[in-house]
Amino acid sequence: MQSTYDTDKRKLLSSLCHGSIFLSSLLVSIGIPIAILVVSEDPVVKENAKEAINFHLNVWLYGLILVPLSFITFGLAGGIWWLVHWGLSIWAITHCLRTPETAFRYPFIFRVV
Repeated sequence: MQSTYDTDKRKLLSSLCHGSIFLSSLLVSIGIPIAILVVSEDPVVKENAKEAINFHLNVWLYGLILVPLSFITFGLAGGIWWLVHWGLSIWAITHCLRTPETAFRYPFIFRVV
């Protein structure tokens, strides 16, 4: 038996998972996709939540590497990474809103969860 899931709810929760990265200066931001992963029963929303958690961890890891490097490159390394991670987040949100039946996969990240 195949279950049907509410498309609007799927769009909202998936976009919220990926959009939480905009609060990345707060450690609480990773709590949003974790909470959605625990609460939601929709498999696509769960996959988007896992991907958002992995992206958070990658952003923090690359930030630890690039912040010291930014002092050497006069902010260029950090600025480029800031544009990349915001661009990828916007791409993920757009994907979730346009094609809610498939989960978004970030390119070039390590997947821990």
